[in-house]
Amino acid sequence: PSTAFKPGQSGNPDGPKKGRRHPAFAALDQIGQENAEQIVRSVTTSALSGDMRAAEIMLRRIWPERKGRPLSLSLPPLTDAADLSAAMATIIQAVTAGEITPEEGQSLSSLIEAQRKTIETHDLAARLEVLEQRSAGGQP
Repeated sequence: PSTAFKPGQSGNPDGPKKGRRHPAFAALDQIGQENAEQIVRSVTTSALSGDMRAAEIMLRRIWPERKGRPLSLSLPPLTDAADLSAAMATIIQAVTAGEITPEEGQSLSSLIEAQRKTIETHDLAARLEVLEQRSAGGQP
């Protein structure tokens, strides 16, 4: 029939309306909004009565788990390539000695890499400026 969708052609090329939720989710939102205060009170009461699962739920909401920790690792000021190399060596040594985890070492290495790019960009901009000044002044 002529009303059938053609292969590869969407029946709704504009997609769903923006901001509109599926009716099932909208109903769940409504239930949650109507009962949120009562649910919080119930979980709090259970937690205070010794229900460890309820206590865990409350604590995770009130006091979220930290995703990282402060590290005390002495790094040199990161102002040039030699500093970056020394910092990476320090990080590698700390990981191999077990002072920091490999994941923490990777995170620190990412920061060092970002600083390397910053230094590199700054140096390239300075070199470009010198070349442009020479070019404008007629110097080879």
